[in-house]
Amino acid sequence: MAAGRLKDEKADALLVTFSANVRYLCGFTGSSGALLLWSGGARFFTDPRYTIQASREVDCPAETVKGPLLKAVADRIRRLKFKRIAFEGARIGFDDYQFLKDHLALGAALKPAAGWIERQRMVKSDGEIERIRKSVRTNSAAYERVLKKVRPGIRESELAAELDFQMRRLGADGCAFETIVACGERTALPHARPTAAKLENDQLLLIDMGASQDGYASDMTRVSHFGRPKQKIREMYRAVLEAQLAAISRVRAGRYASEVDAAARKVLKSYQLDREFIHSTGHGLGLEIHEPPRLGKKEKARLEAGMVITIEPGVYVEGRGGIRIEDTVLVTETGCEILTPTPKELVSL
Repeated sequence: MAAGRLKDEKADALLVTFSANVRYLCGFTGSSGALLLWSGGARFFTDPRYTIQASREVDCPAETVKGPLLKAVADRIRRLKFKRIAFEGARIGFDDYQFLKDHLALGAALKPAAGWIERQRMVKSDGEIERIRKSVRTNSAAYERVLKKVRPGIRESELAAELDFQMRRLGADGCAFETIVACGERTALPHARPTAAKLENDQLLLIDMGASQDGYASDMTRVSHFGRPKQKIREMYRAVLEAQLAAISRVRAGRYASEVDAAARKVLKSYQLDREFIHSTGHGLGLEIHEPPRLGKKEKARLEAGMVITIEPGVYVEGRGGIRIEDTVLVTETGCEILTPTPKELVSL
């Protein structure tokens, strides 16, 4: 547990305020909460809107606060006579940091605790893996429902709205991120936002979508084409698919994240497309859509069994379009399991 590091870090307590980390540690799913952990104890703070919810979700003593949560936290720290308080340095705003600093007892100090909980979250429990599987299945089912109805003339924004609707209809809490729908030359924009542009014949269609279900994310990208794709498009697609399969083949416990990225880049270089691959090969996911580890060129992290990652190489050519193929993948001791069930061939609509 994150609190177990307190002795090594010479801290008396750890304050957790980032919602995903709070949820991971104590089960609270609301938007207003703070968790104070110390050796042999824990206390959760929330406001009156969440009193009933906290009583049902939180697995430690909970306190309802009228007024700023951080003031109640600082009061508790003073009563417990803690002097060194670790906090999530990358997750807290300056105003909140200054408020805490001003309200602690004289002689007490704040100590940044970078990534303590995020590192713990990288390896998923069996229960978390099952939730991600469920999210993946919902995501793919929504995609397959909508793809059957896609016709020229529909707007990117309409298609995105239908995908979002189907995810919810199938049981998702919502989208894990803003659904990406891009057609034609706009597929060369890796994070294209849906517009009023209408889908036309002889165009690429790229969809990048993810469901959030029971708090856990999924992520998938698929590319299709209206009509028979030209030779250059088919070659681009073949290159990206080969790169994705090569990267997947390198996934296993003990491998460096950079090795997976290198496998994808090696294939794309053989097609002289490596310069058009402008992002990393993948990332972890779970309670957040982007979590460590990152699968990039210089990443030194080793993969571990139980990590859930994406594998998503892509190439983007201005004036022609872009292709990205992405699966959600579970790392195992002997390799990996591709969780995404949606076929990966280039579909002609």
